[in-house]
Amino acid sequence: MMVKTILLTKKIINPMQLANECCERVKKDYLKFLKKEKILNKSNSNKMNNLKNFYIPMSFWINNKYKKKNTLILGLSGSQGSGKTTTGSILKIILEKFFKKNVFVISIDDFYKTLEVRKILSKNKHLLFKTRGVPGTHDINLVRSFFNLIKKKKFKKIKLPKFNKSQDDRLEKNKWHTVKQKPEIVIFEGWCIGAKPQNNLSLKKPINDLEKYEDKNLTWRKYVNEKLKNDYKKVFKMIDHFIFIKSPNFKIVFKWRLAQENKLKNKHYYKKKIMSYSKIKRFIMFYQRITLQMLKDLSKSASIVMILNKNQNIKKILFRN
Repeated sequence: MMVKTILLTKKIINPMQLANECCERVKKDYLKFLKKEKILNKSNSNKMNNLKNFYIPMSFWINNKYKKKNTLILGLSGSQGSGKTTTGSILKIILEKFFKKNVFVISIDDFYKTLEVRKILSKNKHLLFKTRGVPGTHDINLVRSFFNLIKKKKFKKIKLPKFNKSQDDRLEKNKWHTVKQKPEIVIFEGWCIGAKPQNNLSLKKPINDLEKYEDKNLTWRKYVNEKLKNDYKKVFKMIDHFIFIKSPNFKIVFKWRLAQENKLKNKHYYKKKIMSYSKIKRFIMFYQRITLQMLKDLSKSASIVMILNKNQNIKKILFRN
């Protein structure tokens, strides 16, 4: 008796072919998003180059890290005005459109404590805590609670806070984020995500006028550092992978933050709470110490490092397993 053997061959798809298919499927939504965000200082060829060479490879990397039934939590960080929100939104477009993943993007900014609570903190701890931004001004326990809820097998609808920067306060509960389905991927973005504490010796020397004249006894610095050592460290440990947007230096941050503020100005009818040139200059001093430390630490430890030039263009991307 003759045995007939049938060899079934699996179709092998070239990775380049897959990337091209992805590009074709997402480019319309991608360009539409950039137009909506008024990103007009880049040519169409530059935008498409970023999509093909940077955002799509990042999305493939993320999709490969995803494991079924387990929510993948990504921490996306970078200095003020580096493009964290834009990057998070672009990754969401690609992951949802091409990879059919349920993606939820939220900023650590949405977890800022209310203005009233920060006023109390500024009275009890230090006047500088009235200004939002540094560790200690977020409701970090609420972030931890959110991460715990999305890790559970049985998912229930979640309401998460939303912060209005122009009002410098949390919005009313009826305007909060609603997470109806368990996300497969969460992109948690914010300037200090993944930041590590410094040793006490490093804290002693002031790095700008704000620290020199308004935190002479180190109370503010030490409290922020203590928060990074404990509460924030516990939350950052719950993040599966970090994506870090690396700016060339801290000096460029002022220029980028100024552009960001002008963009915010165009988005609102009222301009009362939009910051002036001098206020922005002082405001970024709050972020300087941790930003400089992150440029050292996250450049070496993040799973993905996006390296930017002074014009905010992506120079290259580094991947780590």
